[in-house]
Amino acid sequence: MENKETLLEIKNLVMDFRIGHSKSNLMRAVNDVSFELKKGEALAIVGESGSGKSTGARILTRIYEHSAGSITFKGKSLADYVSENGELEYARQVQMIFQDPFGSLNPVHSIHHHIARPLLIHKRASKQNVTEKVYELLELVGLSPVVETAQKFPHELSGGQRQRVAIARAIAVDPEVILADEPISMLDVSVRLGILNLMADLKDKHGIAFMYITHDIATARYFAEKTAVMYVGHMVEWGESDSVTQTPQHPYSKLLLSAVPEVGRAGRRDLSVRKGEIPLWKPSSVGCPFASRCPIATEACIQSMPEATEVKPGHYARCHHL
Repeated sequence: MENKETLLEIKNLVMDFRIGHSKSNLMRAVNDVSFELKKGEALAIVGESGSGKSTGARILTRIYEHSAGSITFKGKSLADYVSENGELEYARQVQMIFQDPFGSLNPVHSIHHHIARPLLIHKRASKQNVTEKVYELLELVGLSPVVETAQKFPHELSGGQRQRVAIARAIAVDPEVILADEPISMLDVSVRLGILNLMADLKDKHGIAFMYITHDIATARYFAEKTAVMYVGHMVEWGESDSVTQTPQHPYSKLLLSAVPEVGRAGRRDLSVRKGEIPLWKPSSVGCPFASRCPIATEACIQSMPEATEVKPGHYARCHHL
């Protein structure tokens, strides 16, 4: 088996947000998260809204400054990139695709402008050949005829086409990593598969690594080699996608899978979940974050955080009942 290069390595990542004006009243959005992202592979981060998955991506793009933990890119810490004035190079190599294809493009600029600008800023093209490069990128993401598309404005394109423009803009600067934050959730069902297949081609043929953020565990299984399930800022289960999605071990992972429609299944599957509130996690909180909603929770779940258990080679889950 090919030993692929580790691009991103995240260890014990923590992100606290202040609630109101008090410095001591904090909400923990990401708690002790660790993972690796290798060249040409996809890691799916799966969870409901409020699970902390998008916060993690914004930390990696330096939109947020993390509270604790370490981030290493190609063997060099993120702090070193910043201290050595290497932020622009890091930003070039770690790109992001946002969820909203309607809000991520400036309506007053043409498609040519959106793609040409990063090419020029990061010196991936000169003023003399930038239009040729724009056409190549539009062709690569399946937006033909390229000359006509380049002259259009965002309002003249469909949601799927706009997301392809966003992908073209991201790959224009030859990134090593793309953080894709719910890239298909706002698109029509009919075009979602096309976007996933485009990202798969970029991953397999161009060696780009993807962190794919989604609430849809079925698309995680389709697109990503590895999957991590997050709940209230905690990674509760992670491993190879086939193993995590076919034989889930954590009650929350089972809940997510039970919500996936299946052909031939009559009626609604019993989700077997308590009607508890999703907790507001704080630095002082204890126990398993899913305990308030878990159908098999015991006193131990309320009192202490379960350790990670390797249920299969490379497949881990945090649950007292494993």
